[in-house]
Amino acid sequence: MTQKEFHANPNKNRTPRHRAREFALQGLYQWLLNNEDAGAIDAHMREAHGFNKADAAHFDVLLHGAIRDATLLRDELSPLIDRPIGELSPIEHAALLIGAYELKHHLEIPYKVVINEAVELTKSFGGIDGHKYVNGVLDKLAGKVRAVEVQAARKE
Repeated sequence: MTQKEFHANPNKNRTPRHRAREFALQGLYQWLLNNEDAGAIDAHMREAHGFNKADAAHFDVLLHGAIRDATLLRDELSPLIDRPIGELSPIEHAALLIGAYELKHHLEIPYKVVINEAVELTKSFGGIDGHKYVNGVLDKLAGKVRAVEVQAARKE
């Protein structure tokens, strides 16, 4: 996939945080396919067109945190998916890593926002129904790692 093919719809209104997630997704995609060093991926992403409109701090946290915690995040995700992690598309895999990382480490972001953002990333970059899969898996994970928040939302 070339860099040009990897850009989402440029006409969408995207927040700096959403843009950070887009760049983190692209970085994780690169890491999953090429196993490149996180620092090299970070530098490459920062040079990409439009990075100046992204929340650079959130990008750093997501890219480096998801790579650092990938094994632990995969351990949390594995019981919730219907196939080995290695059989997921790299886009779904990256979106799940970002969503799982945010669910576990960014309690200030409502779980519904985390799931929605991961779904939107998958819609923009992934296959036709990949977003449905990501939604289902992250919804199950939210029920485990944010049980109190999920239960409170269901009572509303």
